[in-house]
Amino acid sequence: MRNVQLRHLRAFVAVAQERHLARAAERLALSQPAVSKTLSELEAVVGTRLVERSQAGRRGVQGLTPAGEQLLAHALRVFEALDDSAQAVAPTAGGRTERLRIGALPSVAPALLPVALARLREGWPTVQILVKSAANAVLLDELRAGELDLVVGRMSDPRLMGGLSFELLHTEPLVFAVRAGHPLALKPAPVQAVLDYPLVVYGEGTAPRHNTESFLSARGLALPRNALQTLDVAVARALVAVSDAVWITPLGAARSELADGRLVRLPIDTTGTEEPVGLLQRSEAEPSPPRVAMAGLLREAAKQQGALPQIAPRRLK
Repeated sequence: MRNVQLRHLRAFVAVAQERHLARAAERLALSQPAVSKTLSELEAVVGTRLVERSQAGRRGVQGLTPAGEQLLAHALRVFEALDDSAQAVAPTAGGRTERLRIGALPSVAPALLPVALARLREGWPTVQILVKSAANAVLLDELRAGELDLVVGRMSDPRLMGGLSFELLHTEPLVFAVRAGHPLALKPAPVQAVLDYPLVVYGEGTAPRHNTESFLSARGLALPRNALQTLDVAVARALVAVSDAVWITPLGAARSELADGRLVRLPIDTTGTEEPVGLLQRSEAEPSPPRVAMAGLLREAAKQQGALPQIAPRRLK
């Protein structure tokens, strides 16, 4: 390991974060063969394969091996230490700028992030904050690669949780949300009747989509092929507000609209669709004051969510 140089670690981290040799090379201002050679040198030095190349082509990267995941955690700490050292000896005129990179699921962000971010800004007015909204798998990949500092998301396959910790914040069910005055909101109707209207659902591979399909399948129903799929919560809200579409969504994404009456929750019992939402962080990451503060604010926001929005007394299965 004494033969491992910073250039090896820089190339390895870039490949791990970009998941593509050519993009890693562009980021490092090197040629793709140079990055590939450097990565091969590193694997020869450590005596094991670190990166799983894509079957479709040598430029693509499927992921890291278990040894690669372990080395990535150490490499990120090396560069964090170098950054801290540079900040310590840098001129103090401008002061140190701290940065916090937050990832959040589109269905979770509207309910938990706004208040927490506002309070964080009050306590940390100079910190640079970046918020990224994406699918769970993307967020966890970037968290493991050190591109995000914490994620508000869901548990994943245990094999993909290596090096990450999960802290439960709350669970949230699916709801069927429509505009006020929607025909289905005027009188109770069975789940079957929902399929007669345009549906707005989450994309394939997401937990809300899986729960939606499972919910319908348990009742002998199938999701129509023409259902509109989107992860964009703002688009879904706007579409439902101006049409007779039915939005099948985790509660958090529509909570404020349901609370103030802009949307209405249909009287459909969705017991069993609850999904845990929690804080995910890198287990080996050095704690930073802004990250610790944000984690605490997110815990408070989750506790203040309160009871579920009320629906009509009659519940239909």
